[in-house]
Amino acid sequence: MAATTTTAAATSHFFGTRILPQKPSSAKFQARFGFGFGKKKAPEPPKKSFSKSLPSERLVWLPGANPPAWLDGTMIGDRGFDPFGFAKPAEYLQFDLDSLDQNLAKNVAGEIIGVRTEVTEIKPTPFQPYSEVFGLQRFRECELIHGRWAMLGTLGAIAVEALTGVSWQDAGKVELVEGSSYLGQPLPFSLTTLIWIEVLVIGYIEFQRNAELDPEKRLYPGGYFDPLGLASDPEKIDNLKLAEIKHSRLAMVAFLIFGFQAAFTGKGPIGFIATLNQ
Repeated sequence: MAATTTTAAATSHFFGTRILPQKPSSAKFQARFGFGFGKKKAPEPPKKSFSKSLPSERLVWLPGANPPAWLDGTMIGDRGFDPFGFAKPAEYLQFDLDSLDQNLAKNVAGEIIGVRTEVTEIKPTPFQPYSEVFGLQRFRECELIHGRWAMLGTLGAIAVEALTGVSWQDAGKVELVEGSSYLGQPLPFSLTTLIWIEVLVIGYIEFQRNAELDPEKRLYPGGYFDPLGLASDPEKIDNLKLAEIKHSRLAMVAFLIFGFQAAFTGKGPIGFIATLNQ
């Protein structure tokens, strides 16, 4: 009897509502908002207001734009940009148990009993640490990492073309013909060996990064990645984070332009600018 009571209490805690004793334990059903389930309508979830936490003159990505509620301005660099609602918290409907009486002509579907929202916790799974793939925290990490690669790529494309005269999109052709090199200097590796070194090094770094479960350390590991100790001052760290995300976004846009430029003109950024003076 005690075991039955404990099981019922645990199940009631999971669903967050009552348990009907006349209904046997069956599979629960969840349906995401936007999809119908029979003829029953989902109740409106309570809307959280962020108006009190917003500054009177909040910066937004487009003048006059209304930022969505889930972008409350507390995240560094948040300008309310989410036109497609990708970062909206996932909410699921919870249904009561179906009626499974073999003496009835039909089984009545369980009613909607509540709404469940996915938590943004990080699980100890190195290849997929996030419980929700399309989540705000996940998007911020992807944005920051892509932005850092874009800053390196943008600087590299300009610097290499300025020093060697070879545009970034033609660098692979030169490597195949002349062998692996860096800034015009030959390297003691074949191109195949160099690719394997890059794959193993980057793969190891990414594996170690995904093993970190602290959200802050995943984004800003510090240590060897801050050799000058710039982030040691707590009064300046927020300004540095804001500057980094701004430069990251600018670099991603810049390299996107480099890509279109190379596709339509066949020239690198410096070569294209040189044609404007002709």
